[in-house]
Amino acid sequence: MADLPLLRLLTWLSPAFPTGGFAYSHGLEWAVEAGHVHDEASLSAWMDDTLRLGALWSDVILLRLAHRGEDVAALGMALCATAERRLESSAQGAAFALAAAPWPGPDWNEEPLPYAVAVGQLAAAHGVAEDDTALAFLHAASANMVSAAIRLIPLGQTAGLRVQAALEPTLLDVAQASATSGPDDLGGACWVSDIAAMRHETQYTRLFRS
Repeated sequence: MADLPLLRLLTWLSPAFPTGGFAYSHGLEWAVEAGHVHDEASLSAWMDDTLRLGALWSDVILLRLAHRGEDVAALGMALCATAERRLESSAQGAAFALAAAPWPGPDWNEEPLPYAVAVGQLAAAHGVAEDDTALAFLHAASANMVSAAIRLIPLGQTAGLRVQAALEPTLLDVAQASATSGPDDLGGACWVSDIAAMRHETQYTRLFRS
């Protein structure tokens, strides 16, 4: 039974958990269209910046604050820099809350609900360690973006796995740095990623919702 929290975390952040994450590219689709991301090396650089300086950095801090019992849902939505980022966060948050019904916990009456906040709240309700939840969330988010890149660039599965392996130190660094971060550390400097999300709204041909 000591492994039950870990087992639940693996379930909630599995690609099979129906949050609809496969439908979002976090602006990566426009970055590929514009030529910013076109191979293994450029994808690795894009991902590293997104994790360290972009929306995922704020997301993991929000997750930790929610895990600690702070009410950050409205703040999380306010931090979404674009309409598609807001959709990506709120739609996945709503889907996560719906799919998590077999594991009762938080009273999710507030809408919209950021995805990272929902994960943090549910993990706390079921005794899943904050650090484990943060690292697993970052891993799932990065794996979803790499999966999108494999389809968009296109990039082979083996190359995608090399990118995922190369990101391991970044994931560990970001998870560790976020452990001592708070509301004053929210925000980022990934301007091209934000512009990519804005440009994607009017991109002519789209496979993804963001």
